[in-house]
Amino acid sequence: MSSDAVKKRKPKVIRSETGTPETKRGRAESEQPSAVSVHVKFRKVRLRQVQVTFPPGPHLIGQRKLFTAKNQDVRVYNEEVELEGRDPQQDYTLYKETCAALAKLMSEIQELKTSGAKDGSAEIELRRKQSSIHFITLKKLNRLAHMRLKKGRDQTHEAKQRVDVLHLQLQNLLYEVMHLQKEIGKCLEFKSQHEEIELVSEDEFFQDAPAEISRPQVTREDHHQLTLARLDWELEQRKRLAEQYKTSLSSKEKIQKAIEQKREYLSSLQPGLHNIMQASLPVQEYLSMPFEHMQKQAEVARHLPPPLYVLFVQAGAYGQACDKNLTVSIRGDVDEAKALSRPPEDSQDDESDSDAEEEQQNTKRRRPTVGVQLDDKRKEMLRRHPLSLGIDLKCKDGSVLHLYFYYLMNLNILTVKTKVSTSVDLSGAISAGELLNSESLLNCLYASDHGNETPNPANRYQFDKVGITTFADYVSDLGHPYVWVQKLSGLQFSSDAAQSELSGSALSASHMEKSMKLLRGRLQSRLALHKQFSSLEHSIVPVSSECQHLFPAKVVSGLTRWTMMSHQEFTELSFVQHVLKAGLVSETDLFFKAVVERGTARLLAAVVVNPRYPEVTPLFSLSLLWKGERSGRTDDNLRAMESEVNVFRVELQGPRPGLQLLTNQIQRLCMCLDVYLETESQVSDGSEGPKEFPREKMCLRTARGPSRLKPFKYNHPQGFFSHR
Repeated sequence: MSSDAVKKRKPKVIRSETGTPETKRGRAESEQPSAVSVHVKFRKVRLRQVQVTFPPGPHLIGQRKLFTAKNQDVRVYNEEVELEGRDPQQDYTLYKETCAALAKLMSEIQELKTSGAKDGSAEIELRRKQSSIHFITLKKLNRLAHMRLKKGRDQTHEAKQRVDVLHLQLQNLLYEVMHLQKEIGKCLEFKSQHEEIELVSEDEFFQDAPAEISRPQVTREDHHQLTLARLDWELEQRKRLAEQYKTSLSSKEKIQKAIEQKREYLSSLQPGLHNIMQASLPVQEYLSMPFEHMQKQAEVARHLPPPLYVLFVQAGAYGQACDKNLTVSIRGDVDEAKALSRPPEDSQDDESDSDAEEEQQNTKRRRPTVGVQLDDKRKEMLRRHPLSLGIDLKCKDGSVLHLYFYYLMNLNILTVKTKVSTSVDLSGAISAGELLNSESLLNCLYASDHGNETPNPANRYQFDKVGITTFADYVSDLGHPYVWVQKLSGLQFSSDAAQSELSGSALSASHMEKSMKLLRGRLQSRLALHKQFSSLEHSIVPVSSECQHLFPAKVVSGLTRWTMMSHQEFTELSFVQHVLKAGLVSETDLFFKAVVERGTARLLAAVVVNPRYPEVTPLFSLSLLWKGERSGRTDDNLRAMESEVNVFRVELQGPRPGLQLLTNQIQRLCMCLDVYLETESQVSDGSEGPKEFPREKMCLRTARGPSRLKPFKYNHPQGFFSHR
C-alpha cells in the first residue's frame, strides 16, 4: 500500500466507552456510503480498555485484527486484510440472516407498541439496541461489498493494461512483418529492361546465332552469359531489320505516288460519269426506274425517325408492288435532322456555357414569367421532327391526294395533313365547301376515328405538366393523330380497342393496302359529291344511265333548293328530333337541306351525309307543307317515304362503289312525292283529283291496310307502282 494512498485516507471517529461516537459515525457513513467506499482504504481506530457486552443476537462479522504501529499506544485495524480471509458467500448468508433478524425485531417493537408499551420501556430499548447492532453489521457488509467491487475493478484494469501492452507488441510485430513482406515483394517484382524484350527461344538462338556470339561452351553452363549473348544476337537482328524497314519505306513512297496518279485520273472521270447519269435520266423516267432519285431518297431516309422510316419503307414497297400511282417523298431540312441525331460534344457544351456566362455578365435579363415558361415547354413538347414524309395518291381523273406525315418526337405519335389538287376548277359549288376541307377530309376513315385526341395514353400525363387541356386545340397546326396513321408507322398503343400481336413493319404492312384503298375511295367519293352538288344547286338531279331503270320516265316533282347547314341549325329543326334522340347523328357529319316542290306542295328534307359515304347511307328526315304541316312522326305515308329513301340501299346504290347513291335517293324522293300527291286526293274524296295533281302514275292499289299506305315501289319494266 503506497504512502499517497495512506495520505488520502479520511480519519474515522475514535470509539468511546459509551458507544455514542460510534453511533454518530454510523449515521455519517449511512449518509455518505459512496465517499467511504471510494476514498477510504485504511481505518485507524484508537481503542481503550473497555469491557463491551454484546446483547443476544447476531454478533459482528469475524474478529477484528489489531496491528501495533511504531507507537505502541495505537493499534490499527485494517478491513482490507480482513477482506482477504472472508468468504463472499458467507457474507451473503449473514446479510440475509441479519435482514431477517432486523425485520423480526421491528415486528416485535411494533407488537409491543400496539399492546400498549411505552417508548422508553426496557423491552423496546433492548430491541432497539439489538436493531442498531444489526444496522452496524449491514453497514460493515456494505463496506466490504464496495471494497470487493473496487478490488475487482482494479484487477480488471490491471489485466486490461497487460492485454493492451501485449496487443501493442503484437501490432508492432505485425507491422514489422508487413514491412518485410513488402520489401521482399519489391525485390521479387523487380524487372530489368531486358525482360521486356521478347527474345528468341534458346533452341532457336543456338541454331541461328553464329558461334562467336552464341559461345555454347560458355553460355550453356552460365545463365548470365547466355542472357548477354541472346541480347547481342537481338541487337544484330534489329539492326538488320532496321535496314529492311528503310528499304520498304522507300518502296512504299514510290507506290503511294503511283496511287495518287491513278486517283487523279479517276477523279477526272467523275464529271464525265455525272454527265452520262444526267443524260440517262429521261431513259430512267421512261422505264420507270428512277435509280438516282431512289439513291438520294435512301441516303436521306437514314435520318428519319423509326416510325417515319417504317412508313417510308412500307409505302414505297406497296407502291412498287401494287400501286404505280403512289409516290413517296421525304421533305424537310436534312442538315437539321443530322444535327439532331448527332451526339452532343463536350467542346460545344463548354463553348455554349462560356457564351452564356458572357451574356449574363454583359447584359441583365429579366427572368421569364411562368406563362412564358409554360409556352416554351408546350412548344418543346409539341416539337416536330425536321423531316416529314409525303405520299401522293393519284386517281384516274388526274386528281391527287397529298398526305403529309409528321412525327412529334416528345409525344411519340404521328400526325397527318392533307391537300387535294385536281385538274379542273372545283370552286363552283357553294354547298361543297366542306367536302374537300383538309381538316375534315379524312375524318372517320375508319369507324369512330375522328383524329382529335392523341391515341398515346402517356401523353395525357405529359399534357398535365405543361397545362394542355386537349390536343384538339393544336390539330390545325400539327395535323390529326389518327389511329390508322399510327398503325401505318408501326406504332400501337394500349388504348387501341383491338390489340394486335403484330408490331413495327409487320403491323404497317397489314394495314397499308386497306388504308390506301380507303384513302383513294374517300377522295373519289368527295369529288363525286362535289360534282353532284354543283348540279343539285342548279336544281338538277343527275341520274346516270345505269340507274335510269329505277325511276319512271316522267317525274313531275323537282328539286328547287339544295343548301348546306350547320349542326346547330340541324338540331333546331322540329322534324329531326327523333333522329337526334336515337343517336344517329354526330358533329362530324355533313348536314344539308333539300326542298322538293310540286304545285303548292313543298317537301322539306334534312339530309345527313356521313363522312364514310357511300359506305354509310345518307339519312333523310321529311316534312311536308301541304294542307298543313306533316312529318314522319305524324303521317305514316311520310314515314314510308323515309323508309323508301333510307332503307333500300341495295336498290339505289347503282354500280359499285355506289357513288350515285345520294342523287338516286333524291330522285326517288321526288318520285314518291308524285305518288303521294296523285293518290292523296283519291283517298280523301274518291274523285279523280284536282287539276293541280293529275294522276300520271299507274298504281295497282292506291291504299292498303289500316294505315292506308300508298304504293311507293316502282316496278320496272312494267312501269306501275305497288306496295311492298
